[in-house]
Amino acid sequence: MALDRISLSHFRNHRGTELGETRHLNLLFGENGAGKTNVLEAISLLAPGRGLRRAALDEMSGPHGDGGFAIGASLKEQGHESARIGTYVEPDRTGRRLVRINGAEANAGSLGEWLAMGWLTPAMDRLFMDSAGARRRHVDRMALALDPGHARNVSRYETAMRERNKLLETGGDTTWLDAIEAQLSEHGERVAAGRKALIAALTDELTALPDQPFARPLLTYRPGGPTEFEALREDFRRQRARDRAAGRALTGPHRDELEVVMAGSGQAAALCSTGEQKAMLIAMTLAHAVLAAEGRPGVLLLDEVAAHLDPVRRTALFQRLRQGRAQVWLTGTESAPFEDIIEEAAVWRVSNGTVERL
Repeated sequence: MALDRISLSHFRNHRGTELGETRHLNLLFGENGAGKTNVLEAISLLAPGRGLRRAALDEMSGPHGDGGFAIGASLKEQGHESARIGTYVEPDRTGRRLVRINGAEANAGSLGEWLAMGWLTPAMDRLFMDSAGARRRHVDRMALALDPGHARNVSRYETAMRERNKLLETGGDTTWLDAIEAQLSEHGERVAAGRKALIAALTDELTALPDQPFARPLLTYRPGGPTEFEALREDFRRQRARDRAAGRALTGPHRDELEVVMAGSGQAAALCSTGEQKAMLIAMTLAHAVLAAEGRPGVLLLDEVAAHLDPVRRTALFQRLRQGRAQVWLTGTESAPFEDIIEEAAVWRVSNGTVERL
């Protein structure tokens, strides 16, 4: 099963773009600024969340969209359309993204029941050097691709945390605090369980992969506090005075950390070379793509990846992409790095927000 008949209307610099007759491997070529990554971003919005750029909705509308845009695609199985999914923002109503599945309105979370999405972009190259919060968001996005309900658990946890912080700040009634902390602990337990399950599954998949040519990362989930309901609730209750003084909760799943070291050397990922970090990130992305495509159609978006790999690693990457179940979308400024797969791929040239099938 794969995406086909993809349409972009008034999305960034794409006034009206159509991509049909897709394949397992799909390539987008063009100069920098032509709109290649915009196509990937549009596809990423066919999954729950804010897309691969995490941009505000009003940033996505093109100059002629009056604040609105639309993205649609068919899910194709064995050559036949099995579903039509889409997301849009109505003109002059940029505060809300709407979703339709087979013509009926749906919530954005339900997109995750139809499609498992993953991506790797140049902006993610600093993941191991970035903040713990950035790594938590990365973990949650990967967990969402395996469990569509994970985003709901994270959202409810964050909402309950904001309510608790406000009650602590205003000296709210302890009965209300007890109730909010019970909700917080319930959602926190689920968030922690989703993260732990993801890291365990990724570890198993990475263990099955060879160390070369991509350096194999070793992943460890470091909880930011208790992870079970009763222990979480007791911890929140006990730490009220400290958290009130700090203006925020100092323990809990919102303080979780993903620890990554390179197999063999044991070197922390943050201290590894840029090439080693890139290789480990690719290994994680490929392992996640295998897991994500097990239960639902999978789509993997790789923005400007091949150009930064040596020939040996490029060949290995293409071989794994061929063998994987996920449909793959790659971008590049020139065709040379893709010579090994260009004959078997669907290829488009992107220029000033328009696409031409080659």
